[in-house]
Amino acid sequence: MTPDELRRARCVAQGLTGAETTPAAAVRRLLAVQAQDLRAARLALRARCPELTIGEIDAAFADGSLVVSWLMRGTLHLVHRDDHAALHALTTPAVVARNQRRLGQEGVPPADADRAVAIIEQAVADTPLSRDELARRVAAAGVRSEGQAMPHLLMLASLRGRIVMTVHDGRPAYVRNTLPVKDELALTELVRRYLRGHAPATVADIAAWSGLGVRDVRAAVQTLEPELRRDGDLLDRPGRDSVPDQVPVRLLPAFDPYLLGWRDRGFAVPDSQLRCVHPGGGMLRAVATVDGAAVGTWTLRRGPRPVVRIEPFGPLPARARAALDREADDVVRFESST
Repeated sequence: MTPDELRRARCVAQGLTGAETTPAAAVRRLLAVQAQDLRAARLALRARCPELTIGEIDAAFADGSLVVSWLMRGTLHLVHRDDHAALHALTTPAVVARNQRRLGQEGVPPADADRAVAIIEQAVADTPLSRDELARRVAAAGVRSEGQAMPHLLMLASLRGRIVMTVHDGRPAYVRNTLPVKDELALTELVRRYLRGHAPATVADIAAWSGLGVRDVRAAVQTLEPELRRDGDLLDRPGRDSVPDQVPVRLLPAFDPYLLGWRDRGFAVPDSQLRCVHPGGGMLRAVATVDGAAVGTWTLRRGPRPVVRIEPFGPLPARARAALDREADDVVRFESST
């Protein structure tokens, strides 16, 4: 498989050809969308669903189809309600110890952490509450909520299956988790689902994305070997969609799954620009892509009249620039939608 073929195949798997029509379907295709920046996660769905509106995404939150929770690698992810329980059961045990260690570093002893979880769960039993509102209630009970203590207390409540994040009145809020929390997902099924939205990919890619051990992932892949195709280390699905000669240009937001779905993003980002796209400190910038390759970064100034500014890495063909300008217009349309 050539580098161009690999890039285009992954774009197709990701739905970046506009393959989905609803936010719930797009999320299920990807299995999970990193969502520490919920506005960026919305833009990731826009890139995969033609004519999508913010109102449609918020409606999927309102009817419970979509939730946000701390899952793979201890990071907030947007998932479909039908996938939450299984992903929670499989991926959260690997991050419990790290969460406990961070709470200790933030000056929250285990007994206080337990009290905070109980306070949070009771507070959201009947009404969605924001992080700030919950922090005030936790602090009123004498539990430390300053600094990074509150995010890690919320994470603990999520890891224990007590809460999930949603959107309420257009803003992130926490609600009581009424979804099952002990469903089992075989690692083989996670591999299948991952490959649906990411193939072709390697064992190392699956492990890096899921936060699970390479040895366990390799064993699951060996079990699935009869139903997979191989191209060297690359694993593929026999029935995946055909790959076009070119894929559409896209403006992808920060933390887009196309930049986070594999261990190495060099297939999409030129080596000379890796530092520009991933400057460090946990940041991953929004990128403009042409035929699946990053050709620049972009920014969005929100407000009554949103403005998109594209900063190419170098000169672009007129046709590519015109297509990116149309993408920018669609980002403005989306940001102005309800």
